[in-house]
Parts: sequence; C-alpha cells; structure tokens
Amino acid sequence: MVEDSVTDESWSRQPIAAVLETLGATPAGLSRTEVEARRRRHGLNQPRARRRRPLMLRFLTRFLSPLVLILLFASGLSAATGNLTSFVIVLVMVVLSVTLDFVQEMRAENAVEALRRTVAVRVQVRRDGVEVSEPADQLVPGDVVRLAAGDLVPADGRLLEARDLFVNQAMLTGEPYPVEKRAAAPAGDAPAGDAGDALAGDAGDAGEAPAAVFMGTSVISGSAVAVVCRTGDATAFGQLSGTLQAPPPPTAFELGIRQFGFLILRLTIFLVLFVLAVNVLFHRPWLESLMFALALAVGLTPELLPMIVTVTLARGAMRLAKRRVIVKRLAAMHNVGAMDVLCTDKTGTLTEATIRMVRHLDFRGAENERVFRLAYLNSHFESGVKSPLDEAILAFRDLDLSKWRKIDEVPFDFERRRVSVLVGDGAERLLVVKGAPEDVLRQSTHYEGEGGVERPLDPAARAELDALFQRLGEDGFRVLAIASKAMGPEHTSAALGDESELAFAGYAVFLDPPKASAMTALHELTGAGVAVRILTGDNERVTRHVCAELGLTVTGLITGDDLRAMSEEALRARLPKVNVFCRVTPAQKERVLLAFKRSGRVVGFLGDGINDASALHAADVGISVDSAADVAKEAAGLILLEQDLSVVHEAVMEGRRTVQNVTKYILMGSSSNFGNMFSMAGASLFLPFLPMLPTQVLLNNLLYDASEAGVPLDTVEAEALALPAQWDLRLIQRFMLVLGPVSSLFDFLTFYALLHLFDAGEGLFQTGWFVESLATQVLVIFVIRTRRSPWRSRPNAALAGLTLGVAAIGALLPLTPLASFFGFVAPPASFYLFLAAAVVTYLVLVEIVKRLFFRYVAPRPGVPRRAASRR
Repeated sequence: MVEDSVTDESWSRQPIAAVLETLGATPAGLSRTEVEARRRRHGLNQPRARRRRPLMLRFLTRFLSPLVLILLFASGLSAATGNLTSFVIVLVMVVLSVTLDFVQEMRAENAVEALRRTVAVRVQVRRDGVEVSEPADQLVPGDVVRLAAGDLVPADGRLLEARDLFVNQAMLTGEPYPVEKRAAAPAGDAPAGDAGDALAGDAGDAGEAPAAVFMGTSVISGSAVAVVCRTGDATAFGQLSGTLQAPPPPTAFELGIRQFGFLILRLTIFLVLFVLAVNVLFHRPWLESLMFALALAVGLTPELLPMIVTVTLARGAMRLAKRRVIVKRLAAMHNVGAMDVLCTDKTGTLTEATIRMVRHLDFRGAENERVFRLAYLNSHFESGVKSPLDEAILAFRDLDLSKWRKIDEVPFDFERRRVSVLVGDGAERLLVVKGAPEDVLRQSTHYEGEGGVERPLDPAARAELDALFQRLGEDGFRVLAIASKAMGPEHTSAALGDESELAFAGYAVFLDPPKASAMTALHELTGAGVAVRILTGDNERVTRHVCAELGLTVTGLITGDDLRAMSEEALRARLPKVNVFCRVTPAQKERVLLAFKRSGRVVGFLGDGINDASALHAADVGISVDSAADVAKEAAGLILLEQDLSVVHEAVMEGRRTVQNVTKYILMGSSSNFGNMFSMAGASLFLPFLPMLPTQVLLNNLLYDASEAGVPLDTVEAEALALPAQWDLRLIQRFMLVLGPVSSLFDFLTFYALLHLFDAGEGLFQTGWFVESLATQVLVIFVIRTRRSPWRSRPNAALAGLTLGVAAIGALLPLTPLASFFGFVAPPASFYLFLAAAVVTYLVLVEIVKRLFFRYVAPRPGVPRRAASRR
C-alpha cells in the first residue's frame, strides 16, 4: 500500500529505491492529479508559524476586546430589564465598527499578500515528467526537486543525486561551516532510531544525515536532485518553527504605536472610572451610567489605530508595486521611510553589472593564452553559482574542453575568497585556482615566466605583480588572479591543504562601467537625508575609480584588514567620516551594519548574493532584487524588480509618505480624545443627566471611524518628505496636551449655549453636543493634516469627501426618521447657525495654535524656530 509520506525514522539512510517505494514516487516526479490529491491531505508546505488563521476566527477575535465584551454584557443586562431597543442598537454599532475595521485591514493584507507571492521563493520541481517552476509552498511528499547554489531547501528530502553539494545548516544546527552532502549514505552510519537520526525530529543532529537535506537550510555550492519526504509542520524546521521563526524585534515605529495606545488606554480607564464614580455619587441609574462609561471607553480608545496603520502601510506597498518594488513585510515600509543610512554593494547598483572580460595578462602585463585557458577551465567546471565574472570568462571565447574532466572541487567561500577545481586530461592532474589577487598571491610560491618556465616568486617578482595589480585597479578594472598546481595521478580529490605552493599564472581583467543613472540617484538620496555607504569585496583602487566616475567624494575608506584590527568603539567613532568599505567579508558587512545601528542610525542594506543574507537580516531595511539568490530574497523586506538606486529613492519617499499619514491620524485622534476626556469629566460634574447616550457615543465613534478611512490615501507635501520620517512620541504627547484643551474649550462653549441660549433639555443637549462634537472632531483633519495653511494644501478627494459627508450626516441625522432610534430630537434652525459659527471659530483657533506649536514647540529639524511656520 502506498503511504505517500515517510514515517520510518531511518528514511535518510534507507536505499533510494526503498524511499521512493514508500512515497509512491519515481525520479520523474508526480502527476499534477496526484499532487492535488496529496496537497488536500497534507496541506500547504508551510510551518504553522507562517500560516494565517482562518478568516472567520480572525473576525471573531476582534470581539474579544475586554471593553467590547463588557459593553455587550452591560447592554445584555439592559435588554433583560426591558430595554431591548438599546441592546439592538449597541449590538449593531459594535458589529458595524468591528466589520469596518476588519474589512479594511483584510483588503489591505490580501493585496500585500498577493504582491508578496509574486516574489515568493520558487523551486524547480518535476511534474508529469517535465521540470517546471512552482512556489515552494505547493510541494507535497513525493515531489522531485532540483537544487542549485543559492537555493533555499524547500522541504525535508532524500538526495537522489548530488554533485559537489555543500549546504549551510546553521539555522538548524548552529554549525557555521557548510556541510557536504552525498546521495549515497556512507556505510557504517548509525542505525535507525539513533539519537542522531534526522527523522526523530532533532534538527540539531541534521549533520548526522549526509544523504538528507532539510527545510530552512541553503545550498552554498554544487547541485542536487532530491525527493521530498516531509513538508510543513512534519519537517524538522516545522517542529522547531516556534523558536526558529521568532518574530523580528519591533521597530521604533511599532514600539511608538504601542506606547501611544497604552497612554490613551490609561487615560481612558482613569476617565471612565471618574465618570462612573460621579454618576453613582449623584445617584443616577447605575446600569445606564455603566453603559455610558463603557461606551465612552470604546469611543475614546484608539481601536481604529491598528487598522489605519495596516491600511496606510499597505496602500504605500501597493503604490510601490507600481514602481516595481515589492514589499514583503509591512513593517519595512516604516523602516525605509526612517532610513538615514543606505549601505550598498558597488556591482549592479553603482555599475552596469554588464561585466566584460577585456584582457588576460601574464606577469609582464602581456596578453597570455594560458591565463585565459586556466580561467576558462576553472569557471567551466565550477559547480557553485556562476558569478558575473565567471559568466564574463565563459562569454569571452569558447574553448574545447572535451579532453578534460572534473575530478573534484574546493568550493568558494568568502573567507578564502577563491575556488579551486581539480581537473584531469588523461593521466595529468591539475589544480586550477581562481580568486582575489591578494589571497591567491599569498598561496603562490612560483610564477609562470617566459615559455611557461616556473620561477621563484621572490620579493622583486611579488612587487612587480602587485604594481601591475595596482595600475589595473587605478584604471577602474576588476581583477581575478589565476594560478595552478600540477598534481599526481594518485590525487582523486581536492582539499584546502592542496591550495599551497601554487604557480601564479596571471590576471583575468574585467571592465564594469559605472551606471549612468547612479549619479542622479546618489544625489537624490543624499539630498533626501540618506547617507550612502559602499560595502564591497572589491579593492580600494577599483572602488575609488568608480566613485570618481560618479562624482562621489570618498571621505574615508576602511578595508577588511583594517576592520580586523579595529575595536567596536573605534569603528563607531570612525563611522561618521567613512563612506567606503573595501575588501570586506560577509561577516564584516554585518559588523558594519550593526555598528551603525548601535550609533542610533536606521540602516538599509542592498544586496543580492548568498553572502549577503546575514547582512540583510542585520539591517533595519533589507533590500534585494528579484534575480537574487533565494537566501537573499527570503532575508529581505523589500524586493526590487529593477536593480537601480533610483527605485530605492522612490521607496524611501513612499515610506515617509505612509508614516506621515499615520501621524496625521494619531495627531488628530489624540488631541480630540484628550479634549473629549476633559469635556466628559466636566459635563459629568454639573449635568443632572448623561451628556450623551451610550448609543450616541458609539454612533459618534462609528461615523468618526468611517471619516478616517481616507487618511491612508492623503497627499503629503514635499517638505514633509525632505528628511527621514522618524517616529516622535514626544511630539504627539505635546500636541495632544496643547490641542486637547482647545477642543474642550469649544465643547464647554457648546454646553453653555445649549443650556443658556437654547434652554436645552436632556434630548436637545445630547443631540446638540453629538452634532458639534462630531463636526469639530472630523473637520479638524483639514487643519491638522498639514503644517501649511489649510487652503494651500489640497487633501485627497476621498478624504475630503468622507470627512464632509460624515459631518453632513451627523448634522442632518436628527432631522430624519432615524433620530428617535438614537434618542435625538430636531434642533432649532438657530442651533445650526451657532454650529457653523462655532466650527469655523474652532478651526481658526486650531490653525493659530498649530502654527504657534510648530514654530516654538516642535519646529522641523534644521529649521530656525521663528521661521519654522513661514510658508
């Protein structure tokens, strides 16, 4: 019977035929019909930690807010005492409010998820005997997949074929060095059930399974074909996903939003308890008082804030998608807006990445065919990811290598900075080494002189070779060193120890011209307050030449050797004056990024190689490209569909725009809520009745929420985008303390007018304050949304329409047949004249206070206090 999944704990050590038989699979893969059947049984190939909860469950959890639950409970008591109408109205208001929040947020999240899937990790899988590209989450047990250098391993699998396969398993085992994997498990492995057995679920012992590969690991070099044995939660990664997939630390923006929420919540709880105590002290009906206090809590708590944040960031993500930038994580939208340092590699961003091999030079600087032949042998037989330099060598000219065969390889790594290939031509064995000139020269003891005669590499010869290398670099050429070593016929493998006593052959010389658009992009980013830092593995001469071509002044330069000798304190002290880091390893890139972060900078990193994954993880903003290695794309928060710095500048502007729009909502909501707190507290002290019915408070809150749905779409002025959008909770607190009392002042003015000018009873008072409160609360967005004069800044049409529409609904609702359901009475016409005068006066006063606030309390950085508000 075919089980279509592996349950035997010895799967990683069983013969290939036995594993395929258990899975009901063949090396040609599964049919699409069988794949669909298995996916229904096994689900998506995702650990539970990555899956979204069912839609209905996510909706129902919105009602688990303590305030909402208590409010529904209190309204239920009200219904039990005979007030069924109040219960129904409260229930409808709560459901409408929660639904509005949920629908808006789901639409935003679904749109971002659709964008994210366009750059999802894909895998080469055999379906119906044909190799196709599919998203990794579509795999099922029994699928046959092809792996290459740079790929993430998509599931736990048994190797069917492997060629020079080295895998990084650090995520599972903590081991920093790549592990070699082979399709045939070596004899003498531990028996099934041993503690090292991978299927026992102990991912820490994955290294004890040489014929198995595991989800979450990555291929460093080589290639392989594997049959998928376990997917999703059944994988070793899935069993540990709760710890391995720990969420990233919250950003400053997320922390600020959380702190603001807690601040408002504390103030709200204090107010609710105060209002409830006053009403009980005055012997008002306790149930109605409780309902009012709880409705007030719901109305004043910024429950719409998560939705506004999500929708605003998602809108920004969708606008970026039109500019060919895909946002994988919404938090990255804030980070890119706050970014003030961008670290980037040179190749492909500052240069065209159309690398051409132009010369192949011997020790004298003369063209030499043997140098090219050795370089071609190495690049042709290298099994890792073909770098642009490899591609340039192979594209320079074709060679007939039919007599040569590959015997073994020592894969490239970023510490050695070289790759060695052992090849054979009959009985001859030759180790061909290609890599960074400094490292290859260090391992060389001879050089190939005239006529191919090997001569000792004495200090004079080394100085001559080094001078040639320097001249090439100063002229802007990239250089690889080529060396070889004759090996005896007994050598059937290559090891690190063989990379010694090499015969230096010469240099392969490449040209990668600066990108025409890079100069403009650099000036745009610098002008926008983003400092650009270059982190490259190239030497300093080539980098200086490219910087000069682009008009980028090198203010300071640190090499990888300098970094090794530098303490963390010394590095942080030099960061402000250094803008170029050369000959740096991946670990050193990460170290530089972390040093910037410890200095209080918000750091972005743009990279696309296997070696960039750790730096992308370390950065506040990880940016990669769609053509990048899987490990780089997975680590990044933003994916560029065009490898161009000008696109990064557009992403920075969009990030700032989203943060500014979130800040608009918070400034408006905080000042209004703080003012309402004062108003409610004051009204409770002298009124013989509730200043507003519980259902009216909830309706006010619902209409206010609807009016703010247009905030994510609003326009942002150029001056607000000129500098990084850092989250500033202190500014919001100050704004709340200054503008809140202004709102309360007009509430008390309305109270006075209703009681003494209109001789209002309970119904008219509640109606009048409802209309005035809603009007001032929503219309103030036209003033607060900009630091300019309101008439000089045009709002988005959707925001303007929603705001004016809600204000009109609030004013006209007491005149409709629905008024009685909410306890409204029709105000006299003179009240609307008063309302118009009060609202206009309120908005004018808020504008005056706003100008004074931004001139004296919170001017823009770099703007003199007295000039901050001049436009």
